[in-house]
Amino acid sequence: MDSFSSPTMSSSGSPGDTEALMDQIKAQLAQAYAQEFLETVGNKCFAKCVTKPGSSLSGSESSCISRCVDRYIEATGIVSRALFSSSR
Repeated sequence: MDSFSSPTMSSSGSPGDTEALMDQIKAQLAQAYAQEFLETVGNKCFAKCVTKPGSSLSGSESSCISRCVDRYIEATGIVSRALFSSSR
């Protein structure tokens, strides 16, 4: 049985079942978003900051990656707040 035909997807479920399913879907979406976010940030910051890949990061590369990730997280937060505040 695949995930699309699981018993929890039945239309005869109670409201509690539906709510639990929605919570599970939200958690899975949040996990997928976080994983994609980290991959994107990692790839972009690595490409920007690491000019000569080696066995370890130099101090300047490490600082650059740290600043890049911080800026990316801050920018994502600003965009998210703007989107959510305009939808209300």
